[in-house]
Amino acid sequence: MAAMRGWSVRVGRVGETQVRVHLTMIVLVGWYAWSGWKLAGSSGALDQVVFIVLLFGSVLLHEFGHIFAARHYGIGTPDVLLTPIGGLARISRMPDSPRHELVIALAGPLVTLVIALLIIGAFVAFGMQARIDPAGAIDLSLWSALLAANVVLLLFNLIPAFPMDGGRVLRAILASRIGMVRGTRIAARIGQAVAIGLAVLGMRSSPMLLLIAGFVFLGAQAELNAVTLRPPPDDQPGAPPGSY
Repeated sequence: MAAMRGWSVRVGRVGETQVRVHLTMIVLVGWYAWSGWKLAGSSGALDQVVFIVLLFGSVLLHEFGHIFAARHYGIGTPDVLLTPIGGLARISRMPDSPRHELVIALAGPLVTLVIALLIIGAFVAFGMQARIDPAGAIDLSLWSALLAANVVLLLFNLIPAFPMDGGRVLRAILASRIGMVRGTRIAARIGQAVAIGLAVLGMRSSPMLLLIAGFVFLGAQAELNAVTLRPPPDDQPGAPPGSY
């Protein structure tokens, strides 16, 4: 995490939280612009750039769902980092209780759900048809593509594996019954099992799934190491920081 923030720039601040963008986002925006240019020239490039800006605007709102929930419980939120693989909202310490973590973890997906429902509501209000087809997002209208992307973001984040929100929800439920360290250990192992499954699918269908599987596997191990090496308050004093 520290290394990733070293390759980022600050673009703004909301309250105490700095908004940072990783430099590789320039490559991502350039790739989308080039893809749009190949399809429809300058107008296609503009459409794709607008899409990626709106998409990461949705990701940023998702992360601020976590941030405002954390602030509600008195947890500091130093910064949020946007990267090509999503957003990372840093919190200064672990939540004091599993219930607090559950609320913080669900706040992000709830914001994404609201965004998707607002887009659907706009389609209904203006008598338009929305097609949710993530596989063909390049051929969709701007708002249909944004709706599809938010639905995928919502479902992906609810996978019960670290570092996704679903993994934190699972950990919060387990921790309320068996303690934070044991709950984290079980949730991390489940997440790594999910990662192995994604890797098997990736070898058969999509190299991108292999990258996601590696990200999930390492994220689960990092979360386990953080809690095992420095357990949170219900196991011993000194709660480690984290990211959502």
